[in-house]
Amino acid sequence: MRTLIYVPVIHTGADLGSIAEHVAKKGIASLGQELWEKHRKTVEGFWNVISNYFDSIDVKVVKIYQDGMVADNEVGRNIVEETAKAGSKNYQLVLRLLERGAVLVKTEDFKLVKQEYDRLIAITQAKSITRKIIAFIRYKLVKAVLLNKRDAFIAKRIEQTLKADEKAILFIGAFHNIKKRLPKDIQIKEVKDAAKVKRYQKLLPFYNKNGKQFDELGKYLVSEVA
Repeated sequence: MRTLIYVPVIHTGADLGSIAEHVAKKGIASLGQELWEKHRKTVEGFWNVISNYFDSIDVKVVKIYQDGMVADNEVGRNIVEETAKAGSKNYQLVLRLLERGAVLVKTEDFKLVKQEYDRLIAITQAKSITRKIIAFIRYKLVKAVLLNKRDAFIAKRIEQTLKADEKAILFIGAFHNIKKRLPKDIQIKEVKDAAKVKRYQKLLPFYNKNGKQFDELGKYLVSEVA
């Protein structure tokens, strides 16, 4: 039986490269400094408990599949090291796993990842409100299609590269839907409930109306993994 440890992630600013500053400014502007800081601390706590979990298990020769990872071997390792150095909690954890004997596997198609990233860059670099709106609409029109194509590619990569009796870890954004695409002979273990991680992120902009539920989900995210 093949085993996949499934980690639905919340991306931090360091994961977003050149658009990180734009996302942070937008978050503070729409949510307010206090709520944004609360969210930031929750995300940091989330990554702390995820890291604690992986510190407790043997990861030697365990394969690593990573959201956005378009290479493996030396190139992939360089990407991990540079992004970890930039402050990504996700990639800092992946780097520690690699240092303990885990194996990085190319997870995504470069062209699909670049298409999505280029459209996000177009929004942040738009010089006027009109151009920003147009870029945002263009992104929204293809977002679901690109996500679907990426999910199909990721699932296929896992199916093809995870061999019988092997174990792997998948770090994937909570809005992806990989599980339903995987073969039945792959046993999936969720470190955190993907639906709850996704719900937390969806409620963030609507905290004033859903504060109680949002806070409960926040407590769940920072609770130790069973």
